Amino acid sequence: MGPVTAANGKQTHQRPRPARDRRARTLAVAVSSRLASASYVRKWLVLGVVIGVIAGVGAIVFYEALTLASRLLLGHLVGYRVPTPVGEGGFLHPRSPARPWLLPIVVGGGSLVAALLVFRVAPEAEGHGTDAAISAVHHDPRGVRLRAVVVKIVASALTIGAGGSGGREGPTGQISAGFGSLLARVLDLDPADARIAVATGIGSGIGSIFSAPLGGAVLAAEILYRDDFDPAALLPSFIASAVGYVIFAGVEGFQPLFGFHNAYRFDHPGQLLWFALIGLLGGLIGLLYAKSFYGVVGVVKRLPGPKWMWPAVGGVLVGLMGLAVPQVLGTGYGWVQEGLGRQLLNIPLWIVLVLPLARILATSLSIGTGGSGGIFGPGMVIGAFVGAAVWRLFEPHFPSMGHNPAAYVIVGMMACFGGISRAPLAVMLMVAEMTGSLSVIPPAMVGVGISWLIVRRADDTMYRSQLADRRGTRAAQVLVGLPLLATVPVRRAMRPPRLVLGETADPADAVAAMEAAGVPAAPVVDGAGRFEGTVNAADLPGARSLRTVVDAAAPVTSLDAQLDAGLEALTITRPAFVPVLDRGRRVHGTLAVSDVVRAYRAELLASLTPADGPSAAPVVSRLEAEPDAPWVGHPLRDGLLPAGVIVTAVQRGDTVLTPDGGTVIQPGDRLSIIGPVSDSESSDVLSGL
Repeated sequence: MGPVTAANGKQTHQRPRPARDRRARTLAVAVSSRLASASYVRKWLVLGVVIGVIAGVGAIVFYEALTLASRLLLGHLVGYRVPTPVGEGGFLHPRSPARPWLLPIVVGGGSLVAALLVFRVAPEAEGHGTDAAISAVHHDPRGVRLRAVVVKIVASALTIGAGGSGGREGPTGQISAGFGSLLARVLDLDPADARIAVATGIGSGIGSIFSAPLGGAVLAAEILYRDDFDPAALLPSFIASAVGYVIFAGVEGFQPLFGFHNAYRFDHPGQLLWFALIGLLGGLIGLLYAKSFYGVVGVVKRLPGPKWMWPAVGGVLVGLMGLAVPQVLGTGYGWVQEGLGRQLLNIPLWIVLVLPLARILATSLSIGTGGSGGIFGPGMVIGAFVGAAVWRLFEPHFPSMGHNPAAYVIVGMMACFGGISRAPLAVMLMVAEMTGSLSVIPPAMVGVGISWLIVRRADDTMYRSQLADRRGTRAAQVLVGLPLLATVPVRRAMRPPRLVLGETADPADAVAAMEAAGVPAAPVVDGAGRFEGTVNAADLPGARSLRTVVDAAAPVTSLDAQLDAGLEALTITRPAFVPVLDRGRRVHGTLAVSDVVRAYRAELLASLTPADGPSAAPVVSRLEAEPDAPWVGHPLRDGLLPAGVIVTAVQRGDTVLTPDGGTVIQPGDRLSIIGPVSDSESSDVLSGL
């Protein structure tokens, strides 16, 4: 195999790679090339099926791991069998723990082992998982490590299986989201497709393990934003969720998680008052859930001592709570099952009334302290017992409510978490699928709507990584502020790479080459010249080889891409550039922010029609609003800016605004403006890029 020549003129001889690695790389390049030229439907039919397979298999793996952990830790050690819903065997008659004194030790011990694993191996696996996956969609869809996925499975199984209060949707969503991120890296998906792949993973994983494929698919499009919906994720999620559900249910059973509860018939408008009350309480309890959970998160961050210690402390406290209120242990789905029928009357009234608050505290102590598990499941348990409490309190006095609490419990689940998750439609569909009850949807719309309005007015959410709407994404901000980027090809803006390293280069030689080239990082290629990743000079001292420090998840852009995609990749990369690759993954150049600015200005100037006379040529500039400027604090329509100046965008903090006449300029705003250099007034205030 021939040498690879770096830009500094050195040659590095490559050791042959194993044939298996070469075949895998060749296959990835071929698939990437085919997908790049495929239609939208064909591309996502392939990717959706692949993500769905992983979602289904991942859901099975985690479900079995959680079942085994619960059987060993709570069953054999404590002598306590957790109640289960119909879809998991339907065991609803638990006895008191045979060894209750062991309960705090087991819950705390499971949380301790899980925390040690998380904080020593993959700190990003801390917490409830779904929020981390949402953050990855918006900020780094190629950066979810498979290590974090494996750690999340084990840590969540230990935390919840030992009795910690958590749900199983976070781990399963993170499994398939992590695989979607891996696909984005291996196949060099562009930023838009990478986001869809990770979002599809979230929805298909959650839909699979809850046996709610339609709700999971809608969740993928709805959970990313507080007040918006991403239709681009729907088709891929439909495919992936359906495939994942069939695989999971084929092994674990096709029955809904809580069985079929379709006996309810909405036939009296007066019943809407009860569902409105559940919506009101669900919204308020949902807000309390979010405030309490993140309040504990904030307190723990300020506490001294190692991070792994606090989940153990929280686990011990949850174990002590479980001695008095065993309904706070584990997922709690078995207790929801009991609340869906007349068995609800067997649960003491004080337990029904206190359980929503107890679950909030237990989940905050289990997951908010840094433990691993989901918050969706506990949210449904909390909401279920809000509805159960309304039925238990008022049914004896108002027989018209009916003698079956199922409808009230179901709407409680929908209202509480549908509001605070800011995903009301997805949660309604998921709970309806989990309970086999579509007949409850009409009154549920009232309850969920009221809950959502309460939470929206408070401007809160259970998922703090959600953006307000699609205008807050990097892609939208880029195109709003710099619309011509979508028309300029990357190949026109890129520069030749200043340095390219072979993957077997000596780290010391690589450092010397970077210093000579004046770059802090460089692309790394294999023996055939195919891109392997980027390496940073700061990571090289002490490294045994380049392969150990190469960042294979580094964002890249394509020769065939436009500058909007290139700039978006630049916003999430660690180096100051992104490599520009062809379909064979060969490095043709690099793209930096300065290259984007230069190409964009040239395109903008070329697209403008100058006025008569050479001195009237327009310039593109940035202007920062100083507090004492006469036009600060006034709307643009007042015309206080210099004559002939056009404001094309206003950057306020991290948000890019599209200005109109009513836009009021605030101190610190950065204005993108176009103006003629012949205008003496504008030349006094314009500061060039």
